[in-house]
Amino acid sequence: MPTALTRRGIIVLFAACLACLMFGLEISSVPTILPTLEQVLHADFKQLQWVMNAYTIAVTTVLMAVGTIADRYGRKRVFLVAIAAFGLTSLICGVAESVSTLIVARFLQGLSGGAMLICQLAVLSHEFREGRERAVAWGWWGVIFGIGLGFGPIIGGGIVAVSSWQWVFLVHVPVAALAFALALMGVHESKDPQAGKLDVAGILTLSPSVFCLVFYIIQGPDLDFSSPAALAILCISIVSFIAFLIAEKVSQRPMFDFSVFRIRPFSGAIVGSAAMNLSYWPFMIYLPIWFHAGLGYDTVSTGLALLAYTLPTLVLPPLAERFSLRYRPGIIIPAGLVIIGVGFILMKFGSAAAQPDWLTMLPGCLIAGMGLGITNTPVTNTTTGSVSSDRAGMASGIDMSARMVSLALNIAVMGFILASGVLAHLGHALPDLDAAQLRLLAEAIAAGNPISGLAGTVAQDALRNGFGWVMLYGGIGVWIMAAISFASFNGRPMRRTEVQCSD
Repeated sequence: MPTALTRRGIIVLFAACLACLMFGLEISSVPTILPTLEQVLHADFKQLQWVMNAYTIAVTTVLMAVGTIADRYGRKRVFLVAIAAFGLTSLICGVAESVSTLIVARFLQGLSGGAMLICQLAVLSHEFREGRERAVAWGWWGVIFGIGLGFGPIIGGGIVAVSSWQWVFLVHVPVAALAFALALMGVHESKDPQAGKLDVAGILTLSPSVFCLVFYIIQGPDLDFSSPAALAILCISIVSFIAFLIAEKVSQRPMFDFSVFRIRPFSGAIVGSAAMNLSYWPFMIYLPIWFHAGLGYDTVSTGLALLAYTLPTLVLPPLAERFSLRYRPGIIIPAGLVIIGVGFILMKFGSAAAQPDWLTMLPGCLIAGMGLGITNTPVTNTTTGSVSSDRAGMASGIDMSARMVSLALNIAVMGFILASGVLAHLGHALPDLDAAQLRLLAEAIAAGNPISGLAGTVAQDALRNGFGWVMLYGGIGVWIMAAISFASFNGRPMRRTEVQCSD
């Protein structure tokens, strides 16, 4: 650890880094065990989606609220509670004996994980305020967070290989205990005497809006998208979102101050933030299924293959920062998104090869990861740097919320597209089966479940078709978002009031 930090500073940084490592691993390591959960817990395709989405929706629910709570009641106190809760909920995940229990535990884990994320950012901002020590602290935090996200697949695969899927969750129990002890010893308590009131209206309207929309997308095929029950759920989502917009408009201390969207760099960066989670990150949930069921790799081999997708995200950020300074974020962020799209199209071609394997997928995985590595850091720096310092926390909260909301929605959307692509192929290959049988068969294949009794390579070809649809969606979708981001950065000149906001 660099000598720019004091002994207490090192302890605080270790606590924050362990917290961010756990948070990142719970996003990137769990996808590698989804095929195992399908077999061991007999989880169907929709339940596998909820295993991931329960975490992301819960994170979104608490992101903005915890910042206010920590400012009012003490950042150290709330940080300690969040770490302890994360360890406890990880234990519950690890001992879950049914997929329903696991989904509930994942939601609780997401609540504590989101709180832990916000508090570690607040703690680091308060503890390391100036000069060299601040740069060192945030640099190490970024590296560890990147390791959690980038090496999660191989860590998850390795844990399953030497032990069992439960330890992907249980490993956080001793890590949380260590982080708790370090935070208790090193972190100084801090509060904001000017902290505003909790935006209860915003929380109670945004959360059901996101949940109901995700529920509609995932459960829609079972409910029938046009049925009264499904339409009622969709209406609740729409009405809740409208209520959220109204609540934020009239609130004196809103979670989202929509006036910042008038600042072109901020708007362009937020579009980039959402675009990464429309394409790259939700596809990480499904890519292990393709490597495992589509290409026949075991858990460890799947984790190793996924490194081509994730490692570039760790290598490219320093280069992206240099590019951003030289060419400005309004060019770099859309360019990075375009590169992600190129990677997805190449992955589609790789999956359609006569004999697809990790080599045919390698170019697309590497290029998609390179695009993410180029985009991610400039997005974060631009969202906070384009507004005044007193609004940086709010801007960071909007950025993180955009990421989590778009991630939750697109986990559901990609799952729907995958199952629909599989179903379309089965409809042509097995015309004698009725619609209900075809849909159940499609969801089983999409979940990576080996299907016996199908002639030839029907299941394999169906899965390939489904993943081809998903890769095409990811590529075209991120290109559209790249165009919107570029237009947001390079639109009409800002009015004087907008310029003042960005100073």
